Amino acid sequence: MILQYFKKKENEYKIIADKVYLSILLKSKEITKDDFLNEVNFDSSFEIISIILIFYLKIFKNINTSKYKEINNELVNNLINDLDKTLREIGIGDMSIGKYVKKYVKKFYYRIKIIDQILDNYEKDKFVEFLNSIKTVDNKNTGKLATELMIIYEKIKKNPENI
Repeated sequence: MILQYFKKKENEYKIIADKVYLSILLKSKEITKDDFLNEVNFDSSFEIISIILIFYLKIFKNINTSKYKEINNELVNNLINDLDKTLREIGIGDMSIGKYVKKYVKKFYYRIKIIDQILDNYEKDKFVEFLNSIKTVDNKNTGKLATELMIIYEKIKKNPENI
């Protein structure tokens, strides 16, 4: 009787989204190890995770099936839950946690709008310009960072299921 709940489609989407999100975290950790950022902190990690997550969202949106729409919803839920958990670990209290999460979610959706346009007709100069606008990115290495991120994007694009 309880087995029916484990085989629900929502659980399948959640499992895939969790694997993708873990992959995003691992890829962002690799990027933060290099000298692309002024310093590695919450804000810089958020920026890199956001960019890679937007790559997945864009690719899954272009596949345009209900399965990937659900996975995208779960991915965004994972980001929001991760933000909440991480901010609490940093020391943000219950009374103001919502304000901080809202701030970062707004930032994330703003990034989606910009990166979506950049990826539609990719121009490296515009992507580098966008990366230069991020305060935590080292402006001396934005060209290299743009190249590394686009390599990740192309790998995801070729095989989005290969997490």
